[in-house]
Amino acid sequence: MLPGPLVRSALARPITDRLLVTDAGYFPHAAAHGLARRNGARESIVIVCTRGVGWLTMAGRTLRVAAGDAVVIPAETPNEYRSDVADPWSIWWLHVTGDDAPALVEVITNAGVEPMIALRDVYSAVASIERAVVALERDETAASLYSAAGAAWSLLAQLAADRLQGPAATADRIQIVKDYLRDNLASPVSVGELARLASLSPSHFSSLFKTSTGIGVVEYVRRLRSARARELLITTSATIAEIGSSIGYSDPFYFSRQFRLVNGTSPSDFRRTAHLNQLDGPAVEL
Repeated sequence: MLPGPLVRSALARPITDRLLVTDAGYFPHAAAHGLARRNGARESIVIVCTRGVGWLTMAGRTLRVAAGDAVVIPAETPNEYRSDVADPWSIWWLHVTGDDAPALVEVITNAGVEPMIALRDVYSAVASIERAVVALERDETAASLYSAAGAAWSLLAQLAADRLQGPAATADRIQIVKDYLRDNLASPVSVGELARLASLSPSHFSSLFKTSTGIGVVEYVRRLRSARARELLITTSATIAEIGSSIGYSDPFYFSRQFRLVNGTSPSDFRRTAHLNQLDGPAVEL
């Protein structure tokens, strides 16, 4: 636990003003463990349960927290959590604050509505918290605070990704579709066929896909094809028409329009600029 004066000075310095771990630790088999905060904590709290069971009460709901679950409690949010009497939980935990913490927590908790997440990779989450604990145990220098902040970023980014991807079973279905699209860039795209591939209805599939990626299927495919086109424009001498055809655009003019929508320039201008940059090479002091 960092002392108050150090927290205040760290929040006034670059890097730790963005994200700062103020407390971190591990409670194994935490029988009779529990806390109630009527006004919440000043920092956001992350708890990862690795064994046993615990309970979280927040926003009028009581949630059962089991091994493999993470709980994220936004700052200044009233809450109460406790270990189960019959099967006490083992938890890794940390508190984070800083300018970037609210935005990260908002994504992870779906604006505070869903504080609990079923982790896809418990070991990575625990490893991140453990790195923060080790850094703070070492000393309270700026270097250690930076290390702890980096570990917290890794943890929060993982939790945000897990939230966007959804439950493992759903995320796996969407991943199957993503893999198929990458392997079949030149094939026509049909939402109905992709939904059948994911064993979902078209409307449910479209909703889950957009939640997972942040964009619709058509835009996702356009960006995939654009990324492949950029690679071919830089690394091959294939014509614009040949590149367009290889990624599903039989009409080179239509390919150019789609490419411009993503990159803000035509394929030919992109290639020309990329080759000029390669010719310039790194600066050499004479």
